[in-house]
Parts: sequence; C-alpha cells; structure tokens
Amino acid sequence: MSVVNVVLAGLGGQGVIKASDILADAALRAGLDVKKSEIHGMSQRGGSVTSDVRFGSRVLSPMVARGEADYLIVLAASEVEVTRPLLRQGGVMLAPDLIPEADLPNKRSLNVALLGALSTYLEISAEVLLDAVRAALPERLRDVNERAFELGRSRAGGAAGASGVGHSGTPAGG
Repeated sequence: MSVVNVVLAGLGGQGVIKASDILADAALRAGLDVKKSEIHGMSQRGGSVTSDVRFGSRVLSPMVARGEADYLIVLAASEVEVTRPLLRQGGVMLAPDLIPEADLPNKRSLNVALLGALSTYLEISAEVLLDAVRAALPERLRDVNERAFELGRSRAGGAAGASGVGHSGTPAGG
C-alpha cells in the first residue's frame, strides 16, 4: 500500500488531536506503518491546530508536505481556506459543513463524524476505525460517537460534489 497522507485541522478544543489519535490507532490496528505529528498554535485558547497522519506499508516521515495531503479533514469553517493549500491536486477535503451541527448526536462529535466520512475513502475497514473510536473514548461517550461515525459515513456516501466534500479528481486509496 502506498503512503496515505491525512491532515486534520481545526481550533483548540475541537478534538483535532483526538481524531488524529483515533486514525493513527486504526491504521496500526490494520497492520500499517504509521507516523503522526501535531502543531498546536494557541490551541488552549481556540487557536489553530493541525495534525498530520501518514500510513502505509512503510512511512519514513511524520510530516505531510504542503500540497501533498490526500485527505484534509477540517473541523472549523474558519480553517477551510487557510488549510486548502495543504491538499494535493485531486485530494479530498471533508469540511465541517458536510454535517450540519443540528444533525450531530452531540455538537462535540463532529471530529468522529468526519472520521466516519473519511472511512468511506480509506482501505482501512470502517469496523477497524470504529474499534479505534471505541478504544479512545470512555464508555459513556461510545453510543453518541458511534452514531456520529455512522452519520458521517452516510453523509459522505451521498455527498460527492456537495459543499463539504471537495473533489478535484479520484481520491487516493479508492
């Protein structure tokens, strides 16, 4: 498997790091080599946060070069245009407007919902990703996040070309 580059972006407190931890764990569970890095701006005060997750047969560096992200998951509308240059030509952006806040089982579950949307593009099975979600969260939050994950999967499945999913070609790994 060639290396898949995912960048997650948002604001402090939105769960960017938690989502990247879940994705990295899922890739490990799938038997892949994984590297991850994080950049915290003024994250504790709502500043920009990004996390790179790279996985495949063999990954040498944790950083995704500008313009090389296969997938860009953005949790804050204010970060969409700021982070767009990270996406490669033909890459896929999953933006926060893919899943309206009113549809979320909990407004803090957007990160997991967008991981659900991402799961429709990856070679990692949805069940492995969901196992990583379950492992990362306390039991009391599992039901809400499982519903958010499935909501993301269903929204991505019918959203090709919709506002929240940016396609400029064929998605990587799919």
